[in-house]
Amino acid sequence: MAIKEDVENRRQEEMREPLIQDQNNLADGEDGSSQGSNKGHPWMVYFSTFVAVCGSYAFGSCAGYSSPTQSAIREDLSLSLAEYSMFGSILTFGAMIGAITSGPIADFIGRKGALRVSAAFCVAGWLCIYFAEGAVALDIGRLATGYGMGVFSYVVPVFIAEIAPKNLRGALTTVNQFMICAGVSVAFIIGTVLTWRVLALTGLVPCGILVLGLFLIPESPRWLAKKGNQKEFEAALQKLRGKDVDISEEADEIQDYIATLEQLPKPKLMELFQRRYSRSMIIGVGLMVCQQFGGINGVCFYTGTIFETAGFSSSIGTITYAIIQVVVTGLGAAFIDRAGRKPLLLVSASGLVLGCALTAIAFYLKVNELALGAVPILAVTGILLYIASFSAGMGAVPWVVMSEIFPINIKGRAGSIATLVNWFGAWLCSYTFNFLMSWSTYGTFILYAAINALAILFVIKVVPETKGRTLEQIQAAINK
Repeated sequence: MAIKEDVENRRQEEMREPLIQDQNNLADGEDGSSQGSNKGHPWMVYFSTFVAVCGSYAFGSCAGYSSPTQSAIREDLSLSLAEYSMFGSILTFGAMIGAITSGPIADFIGRKGALRVSAAFCVAGWLCIYFAEGAVALDIGRLATGYGMGVFSYVVPVFIAEIAPKNLRGALTTVNQFMICAGVSVAFIIGTVLTWRVLALTGLVPCGILVLGLFLIPESPRWLAKKGNQKEFEAALQKLRGKDVDISEEADEIQDYIATLEQLPKPKLMELFQRRYSRSMIIGVGLMVCQQFGGINGVCFYTGTIFETAGFSSSIGTITYAIIQVVVTGLGAAFIDRAGRKPLLLVSASGLVLGCALTAIAFYLKVNELALGAVPILAVTGILLYIASFSAGMGAVPWVVMSEIFPINIKGRAGSIATLVNWFGAWLCSYTFNFLMSWSTYGTFILYAAINALAILFVIKVVPETKGRTLEQIQAAINK
């Protein structure tokens, strides 16, 4: 066992050594791959990203569907509150199943193949909802769209990270979260004027664009290299970087890294928690815990109820919430490759703590009947600061880091675990929120503030900065 470990360690050192030698130059953008990317216009990278994030928009459409349609569906199909609650919550269970299977599917049939599978499930789910005449058909359709969401949530950021040059990777991967927010907001707004069946049909549009667009874009070069498809790998990389760009240095770096990884044993599920992978797993899974257990889905699902409880207009507050979410997420996408991942996470988590504290103070004043005139403004300020802070960093950056942090030989399984943890956290937070609010309105937000404060410590102590590094350099750095 000691000999085997020594051999594997030497292989990893061989993998890291040439990358570490040039790390300073690479970090300053002086490597060949970066130069190549700057010589040619990366229009194919932008177009491929646009196609992929149609999946993100489809994700948002699924998530935002149940909010504006509740009363109409219950009335038309004579559903009880329990039946509609099942319809709403079963989406998360479908997403959990999608998260478990997303990594193996993406590794087996490719990133594009996984996107096709996800789109197919969403199309089938929307059609099932459109033709539904009872609770069973609605639930089957919702489960199918949830499965598609779970696969999209992993494959989209991974695909973008693998096709993008390092100077664009952070911003382009953040577009994933922006399009999710856009999908949710549009579904909420148009859902107020369209019937619930027509709104279901609008969910087919991003899926259709995605499926058609996949015929026009290349597969992930890193996945092709991993599969040993040399000609397809070079063709895909050349198409992404531009026909006149010299890709030889970037191609050699990718192939050398993958060739070294292929010599290592293929890890089983429990082996992902061994020392050589432990830091990647802690970072990837830990950020998902920070993202979800800080209360986002409880606040998101029950925004209107929170505003009503605080004595503020639910409709005005929710529309303002949606606008702020989209605008701040867009600003975060613009600055992620300038400011870096870690600073955005720290600023975001600090804002979450402050937002929760203001909301907790508001509800404490209301419970104790102190300064009641200040309660609505404090609560609204706290919630809007909370969502703005989440959208600025904690919403998108964990997905960016997850797409960067796992070595390619464990990316499928490790990504599935991280995505599963994310969806489990989403379910647990949304399920327990009403129980916590019944226990103590201000205590709930004190709890969320404490969790977000712990997230700040986690980011400071554990999470590395990945801005300006290739995926291969990131692996070399965290495995020192």
